[in-house]
Amino acid sequence: MRLFTAAALSALLALPVLPALAQSFEEGLTAVQRGDFATALKHFEPLAEQGNAIAQFGLGVMYANGDGVVQDYSEAAKWYRLAAEQGDADAQLKLSIMYEDGRGVAQDEAEALKWNRRAAEQGHVIAQIGLGYMYESGDGVVQDYSEAAKWYRFAAEQGHVIAQFRVGVMNEFGKGVTQDYSEAIKWYRLAAEQGNENAQLRLGLLYDSGNGVAQNYSQAAKWHRLAAEQGNENAQLMLGMLYESGDGIARNPVLAYTLLNLAAAQGNENARKYRDIMLKSLTSEQINEGQRLASEWKIGTPLPTTRDVTTWP
Repeated sequence: MRLFTAAALSALLALPVLPALAQSFEEGLTAVQRGDFATALKHFEPLAEQGNAIAQFGLGVMYANGDGVVQDYSEAAKWYRLAAEQGDADAQLKLSIMYEDGRGVAQDEAEALKWNRRAAEQGHVIAQIGLGYMYESGDGVVQDYSEAAKWYRFAAEQGHVIAQFRVGVMNEFGKGVTQDYSEAIKWYRLAAEQGNENAQLRLGLLYDSGNGVAQNYSQAAKWHRLAAEQGNENAQLMLGMLYESGDGIARNPVLAYTLLNLAAAQGNENARKYRDIMLKSLTSEQINEGQRLASEWKIGTPLPTTRDVTTWP
């Protein structure tokens, strides 16, 4: 049986408990943490039946995951609903997801939206991102970029990296807000500094083009490298092109060829095209070295640098 998810356990840990219920709740929570769901059920069930929203949410998670009980989405939905109706934001989000997926309840986009919105209005960051996505994509609602931008920003201001990236996108492309490259860079940078590869790529592209910031190929190379080291094929392509041109970085066709190989191996057609053009200007030794460097590199590790190249200059 699948254990409590980290998010669900964190939600339980964060919720306040009345002193009179604290001991039983704490014993149930301790049991969950050690994987003793039978004991957890003994403590949570009486509390839930007395109307304790925290225990109701906990039971919902147990039935949804099959932790200590036979997995039963209908029973999970029942307990989520009881907690959600008391204003528990985590339960509201879980209930929304069950309506979205049709698990334990009939699939109902309107109900999914209702409960997602209630959680979002309480400041639940995941619900806010979900609501932003719904409005951006038109999934279950009339597409509305302004509403999408609003909810993404609420989540971004709480520090959520995906929301920060989406706010950057909305500002860069003028979706639901006035196009503002400087604002896009601000949010991309916040997400990029948290390690988001897509934000690192977009930030690199803006430094490359000079939109919203002084053109700076060195900064472009820095951010493309960080994204490329996470396996981002477009960042690998862009960094390869910088190595080929020598903009912002010491020119090195062997490293350019290495990076284009990495991107092409992921199916990037532009990388494949430029790599094949480069073949005409490289020696067989340089081609062999580039292929070797590409084959030896592992995602999540530093990319080769000029120190690793012996056939150039």
